[in-house]
Amino acid sequence: MRKVYDAKTADASGPYSHAVDSGDYVFFSGQTAKNTVTAEDMTGDITAQTKQCFINLFSVMEDAEITSDDVVKVNVYLTTMKHFDEMNQVYVTKFNEPFPARTCVAVHELPLGAEVEIEMIAKINL
Repeated sequence: MRKVYDAKTADASGPYSHAVDSGDYVFFSGQTAKNTVTAEDMTGDITAQTKQCFINLFSVMEDAEITSDDVVKVNVYLTTMKHFDEMNQVYVTKFNEPFPARTCVAVHELPLGAEVEIEMIAKINL
């Protein structure tokens, strides 16, 4: 049976778990600002959306009893690379150096009309 983690403050927008523990790693599903129980309309505000993505993810991390220092890989999806610098300004405040490996890509669209989605992989007991 899979060991999963969910956050009380984050909402799933489909049939998935917020995070799945594989034994050595915890795989976090992508979070958007709209995956919040009290989602606000943050359209056009990438800074606010990115902050909310991390609030959602860190809430799940707390349930899994891991920290941002355990994160080894991050994937960021943006609806336009014009938001890259704004996203990075928030991103850099969420991790300590050395930073996790990361991929950032532009996509045509994201669920719920979000403009940024972030997913992570953490190593248990680094």
